[in-house]
Amino acid sequence: MPLHPNRLKERGFNQALEISRYIAKQYDLPLLADDCKRIKHTAPQMGLPWKSRQKNMRNAFACKIELRGMHVAVIDDVMTTGATLNELAKILHKQGAIEISNWVVSRVLLDHNPTQSTTPF
Repeated sequence: MPLHPNRLKERGFNQALEISRYIAKQYDLPLLADDCKRIKHTAPQMGLPWKSRQKNMRNAFACKIELRGMHVAVIDDVMTTGATLNELAKILHKQGAIEISNWVVSRVLLDHNPTQSTTPF
């Protein structure tokens, strides 16, 4: 999962990229760390209601690599509503990926009321 350069500067590292490096090495998979970028500096998703998360992520990513006919795995540390993963998957599909899998380390379970705040704590 790409981070915007501003967020990367704040954190000092991309936790999803670090997880991806390990997985790619263990399974001998190519790691395309720089081919998709987060081009929109979005507000943090934590605490935003479900619909706001989708809107927040709209047009947040760009991808320059041709993925025609490929199966792509997107790796992220935490998935709450899936808004970020869905937005990146749209871009990967536009680049030709025929299958996109989301691999996440943890999943936040929410009450099924989509209008509530999605703060996990």
